[in-house]
Amino acid sequence: MSDSSRDTAQGAGWGAAEPGTYQRLMPDHVAKLSWLNPRTLWAARNGVLASWFGDPTGATRSRWVARRVAAGAPADKLVRREVPERFSFMVIGDTGEGDDSQYAVVPGFLKASRGTDFAVIASDVIYPVGSADDYGDKFFRPYQDYPAPIYAIPGNHDWYEDLGAFMRVFCADTPPLDPEPRPRPLTRAWWRSLLWHRARPADGQRLAAARALRSAPGQQAVQPGPYWAIDAGPVRIIGIDTGLLGTVDAEQGAWLREMSEGPRPKILVTGSPLYVDGEHHPCPIEGGGTVDDIVRAPEHHYVAAIGGDIHNYQRYPVTVDGRTIQYVVAGGGGAFMHATHTIPRVSVGGVTERDFRCYPLRGDSLAFYSRLYGRRLRLRRFFRLSETEATAVIAERLGIEPGRAPGPGARITRRTRLVASLLGTGRRPDRPARFRLPVRKIYTQLFSPSSATYSPPFFKCFLRLDVAPDAVRLRCFAATGNRAQEVDPPVEDEVVIPLPPAGAN
Repeated sequence: MSDSSRDTAQGAGWGAAEPGTYQRLMPDHVAKLSWLNPRTLWAARNGVLASWFGDPTGATRSRWVARRVAAGAPADKLVRREVPERFSFMVIGDTGEGDDSQYAVVPGFLKASRGTDFAVIASDVIYPVGSADDYGDKFFRPYQDYPAPIYAIPGNHDWYEDLGAFMRVFCADTPPLDPEPRPRPLTRAWWRSLLWHRARPADGQRLAAARALRSAPGQQAVQPGPYWAIDAGPVRIIGIDTGLLGTVDAEQGAWLREMSEGPRPKILVTGSPLYVDGEHHPCPIEGGGTVDDIVRAPEHHYVAAIGGDIHNYQRYPVTVDGRTIQYVVAGGGGAFMHATHTIPRVSVGGVTERDFRCYPLRGDSLAFYSRLYGRRLRLRRFFRLSETEATAVIAERLGIEPGRAPGPGARITRRTRLVASLLGTGRRPDRPARFRLPVRKIYTQLFSPSSATYSPPFFKCFLRLDVAPDAVRLRCFAATGNRAQEVDPPVEDEVVIPLPPAGAN
C-alpha cells in the first residue's frame, strides 16, 4: 500500500511527483469555472433569493415527488437491491466541476471501486447551476467506465434550476413541472419569482448523446425521487435532500421518521453534514425537530451519517447513549478544496482532537492555500509556506500533535505566524485571536470559494464502504492528481463500524 499524507510529504502529493494520466480522460476543451466571475455568481443567485424572499424548494420537491409516484415510483421511495450479506458501495461527494480537480479523482476511484455493487453521489452532482447540458462532461463522461449503478442526492447547486436536470437524469426522465400560478404583485413571492434563475428552454439538447456513455444495462439506476432509501444486505441506506438552504421540509421529515423505524442498521447520506468544521449542525425539519434527533434515537439504529457540501473529509465519532455514531464529511469528489486549516481545535459532541480525523491534514491545507494566494497576489516570497513550515505552525497554533511529523529544520517565524493568521488558521478555544476582525469567517466565506486549482496536488477524496453482517468498514481514499496515488490510492482514514445484532433494541 502506498504512503498516505500521514506517512510522508510525498504521500500527500508534494515534491517532484510524476503527474497522473487523468487528463487523457478529459474533453479537448474544458471551461474553467471561476466563482469570482460575476456571471457565475448571478446564475447561482437562487440560494440568496431563497434566504431573502422565502425558500420554495419544499413545495417544488413535493410536486416532483407527486409526479414520480403518479408515474409508478414506489410511494415509500424504497429501492430493494438484491445483494449478498457482504457487499460494497462507494460514496463520492460534490463532484461536478468538470475540470482537472474532478477528473483527477477518476483513475483512483475506478481502481478502488472494483467489485462494488453501486455508488452514491452525496450533493452537488453538477456545478454551477445543475444544467442538463453540463451532465455530459461532468457526470456521464468521467464515470463512463464505472460498471455499476450510480444513485445521487442533490445539493444546493443542483437546485439552482429547480432540480429539472437532476430529475431527468436520475429519476426516469421525469417531465418538467407545470408552471406555478403567478404570485400577487409586490409580495415576497413575486419578487422571488421575478428574479429567479430558471433553465434555458433549449437546455438538455445534448443529454441524449451524453447518456450513451453510461448505457450498459448494469450501469442503470432509476431512483424514486430526490430522496430515497436503499435496502441492501444487512443495512438500509437513506438519502435525504436538504435543498437550497440545508433544511428538510415537513413531508420529507415525516418520510424520514417512518423509514428510520425498525431494527435494521442504517446509514444516512445527506447534502448537509451534521458535524462539520468543529461545529454541530443538526439540520432543522419544518414543523419541529431535527434530522440529528432522528439519527440519535436509539430505536432507529443509525451507525453513520455521511454528508457532502463541504469539499474535504472529516470524521467525528460521537458517543450517544453508550454507542458510537460516525459523522462524516465526504465532499472531496471533484470541486475546489475547502480548507481544513481553518478548523479550530476540535471539542464538540464529546469528540476531541485525539478522535477527530480530516483530509487534507491542516498543515497540507495551509501550505496549499499559501501557494495559491502567493501566486494570485504575486507575493510568493511572502505568502508561500513549505509543508514543513505549515505543519509546524499549525501544531503551535492549535496545541496539537501534527498528523505528520513536520520534519527536520522546521522553523516558526513571525512571517509564518502572520501568514497563518491572514489565511484564517484556526486556534485553540482558550486562546482568543489578537485581531478584532473575524479573520477566519472572512477568509472562509469570501476567499475560499474562488479557490479552484488546475495542478496537483488537489487533495481530493472518496469513500468505500464494505458491508458485512456484523460491521461496516469505511475507508477514505485520496486522489492528488499524481500518478503514484492513481496507481495505488492511499487510505487516509479507516474505521470499522460495528453493526447491532438483528433484532437489537
